[in-house]
Amino acid sequence: MFAFVQSYPLLLGITLIVLDLTLWQLIPANRRPWRIGARLLAFSLFTWVLISAGVSPLQPAPWVEDVPRNLLATVLGIAWWLFAARTATVVIGLVLVARSGHTGRLLQDVLGAVIFLVAIVAAAAYVLQLPVKGLLATSGVMAIVIGLALQSTLSDVFSGIVLNTTRPYQIGDSISIDGTEGKVIEIDWRATRLLTGNGSMAVIPNSVAAKAKLLNFSQPSDVHGVSITVVVPAKVRPRRVLDALEKTLQGTRTLLITPAPKATIKSSSLESVEYEASGFVSSMSQKTEVRNHMFDLAHRHLEAAGVVWNSDTQPGQMWNRQRALLEDVRIFRSLSNEEKDNLSQRMTAVEYLADQVILGVGDSSDYLLVIGTGVVSVGIRDGDKQLEAGRMGPGEVLGVEGLLEADDSTAEFRTLTSCILYRIDKDEVRSCLEQRTEVKTALLKLQRIRQQTRQSLLEQKPAAIKKGGFLSWLHK
Repeated sequence: MFAFVQSYPLLLGITLIVLDLTLWQLIPANRRPWRIGARLLAFSLFTWVLISAGVSPLQPAPWVEDVPRNLLATVLGIAWWLFAARTATVVIGLVLVARSGHTGRLLQDVLGAVIFLVAIVAAAAYVLQLPVKGLLATSGVMAIVIGLALQSTLSDVFSGIVLNTTRPYQIGDSISIDGTEGKVIEIDWRATRLLTGNGSMAVIPNSVAAKAKLLNFSQPSDVHGVSITVVVPAKVRPRRVLDALEKTLQGTRTLLITPAPKATIKSSSLESVEYEASGFVSSMSQKTEVRNHMFDLAHRHLEAAGVVWNSDTQPGQMWNRQRALLEDVRIFRSLSNEEKDNLSQRMTAVEYLADQVILGVGDSSDYLLVIGTGVVSVGIRDGDKQLEAGRMGPGEVLGVEGLLEADDSTAEFRTLTSCILYRIDKDEVRSCLEQRTEVKTALLKLQRIRQQTRQSLLEQKPAAIKKGGFLSWLHK
């Protein structure tokens, strides 16, 4: 056996290298420890072949007079150093990737380059007996020349190392870099790639990302800001607008209690004032839906506060509050203008203070109630507990029980703020039901949505409808 190894060391060495490469490809990538184990075994056998053949990677080949044998020993010595570098690289890579994920893979590339450079210098020094000092001096000059030529690229490379070490963002995060927003899909040595909202890919050099103003919308993972801005004519008193926006925030149940939502004035001019209502949600996926809901609520509360958006309104459309409110009530949208005019004349206003029960569980009302101003909380009973099912605002109705079926209220309606509600006698509503099938259809849909919401909440399952209260379909 030893005689065979001494006679054909090059053949055995090449065979072991080919076997190592073959096993590396055949063993699945998800079995990384097996692949590295096979490489360690092949490297150990390769080292044994060299030692058995009398070749040392730390010394030049001893057979100076036997040129073929001396060349063979030199080739095997250089191959050992390269084989050792590759083996060390994959072993270090296994440790780094297991501990650091994507950052570990990038560090693996850096260490791999350094290890191969050391192996080449060592092979030149030990096997080829080259003057390493002169080689290093020459390589240093070449490194300076190459560095100057690739200054921009090297800036991206080192910036990539900094970004992947400090980790201001990771793959999958939603970020903004100098105003470019998107989801991080890849971070390599040169650039960060973002998938933007319109489906295109933005490639941002790492040197730019390292210096730019960066916003990470995914961190922290459980608190995400959401805000809306509205511009109101300067002649409107700010307190009226801020009160309406505060009711908007109170009516948005999805907003977190801490940090507390707030309404503020952003800027002002002689013609207009810009206001902002902001809060926080627990999930990035909620931001768009909550923001749209806040805009709708803000419009309704501002309208309820008497804020006039369009000064060019035609005289025929200067309705009182009751008549304007009927335009927002879904179940009455099929009525003609004349029918709405007549119905609005029979609506009477009732004022409620904050934290006052309007309609309790099991209560019945002789009136259909339309919210004119304020926020109403809807709660249902789950044994001894009271669960909040939703929040309602201007244009939404309660007290619909008994119109289609002789049922009492299954929920408690309580004011969160001071409110003004408008009463409509149920006999008037029944008359509309008889004359207009569209009113009955809308009322049936409303009751079905409420039943589904109540059932899903009691079963602790996600509701089958969009968030925002029982009447979220009114906002469409």
